[in-house]
Amino acid sequence: MVNSASRNSGRLDWDKLRVFHAVAEAGSFTHASETLNLSQSAVSRQISALEESLGVSLFHRHARGLILTEQGDLLYKTVHDVFSKLNNVENLLTETKENPEGVLRVTTTVAFGSVWLVARLKEFTRAYPQIEVQVQLDDRELDLAMREADVAIRFNEPTQPDLIQRHLGSMRANLYASPEYLKERGVPQNIAELKDHDIIQFGEGTAPIQNINWLVEQLAAIDVEPHTALRVNNIYGIYRAIKAGIGIGSLPDYFGREGTGIVQVLPELEGTTIDAYFVYAAELRNSTRVSVFRDYLVREIGRAKSQLTVVAQKTETLSKAG
Repeated sequence: MVNSASRNSGRLDWDKLRVFHAVAEAGSFTHASETLNLSQSAVSRQISALEESLGVSLFHRHARGLILTEQGDLLYKTVHDVFSKLNNVENLLTETKENPEGVLRVTTTVAFGSVWLVARLKEFTRAYPQIEVQVQLDDRELDLAMREADVAIRFNEPTQPDLIQRHLGSMRANLYASPEYLKERGVPQNIAELKDHDIIQFGEGTAPIQNINWLVEQLAAIDVEPHTALRVNNIYGIYRAIKAGIGIGSLPDYFGREGTGIVQVLPELEGTTIDAYFVYAAELRNSTRVSVFRDYLVREIGRAKSQLTVVAQKTETLSKAG
């Protein structure tokens, strides 16, 4: 521990804080020096000087790298928040309504981001080349108020009062299986026949959508106990397990359009309804980057719904003709 008697005026030097933030993010002097374009010794001196001025140790030094002390973690969280807000202010000041620019950090679930969102960003990036879109896929709900991301696409209604939300639409969860699985085990004709099938369920952990294991509830209502072959606490992981032929599982209906190697089973079953929300912090209400991305997202979802309606109508027509 640095002796408190060695403190100087105690003022926080912004240059030293910038170096401290880079070191805390990188976890080592070596990696931070590469990011900052400074020598490793210069970075080390800046950290030592900051610790001297504060009278506390900010890092535990280990052979494998650096670990924040309790005091260092407190300083890092504060500095990270300040730098994020400064970056946001800079973006708001530099962008214009005619030419929106800056970084836009978008967070959503691993499944929706991987299967639906990233495949639809080409047109947006071409239309707004000055906006740098950073997609952060995480089934945890990142704290938008603390600037962990700028906007979020979520499937549980937000409850924080300082967030602005727009309902994007609703989707349905359906049951899917791989053609190989159905060839081996047969196609179930009704929900009761699922007693003879392997079921893939969402495992322990916070579910990114409500009532995710709705099938288990419907089976319990008719006194059928499913044989659970696998539990996965990630929707994209469930998709991969279904595609691999492990069993039958529930997925949001966009997997039926965007995924490959799976087919819907028991389409008459009404799975849980999933509502999608576009969410962002109130302080970004005047951000052009946010508004143009929101409008683009609404158009893309509307386009996807129209395509789904056309497919459904064609399927109905073929069915009647048959």
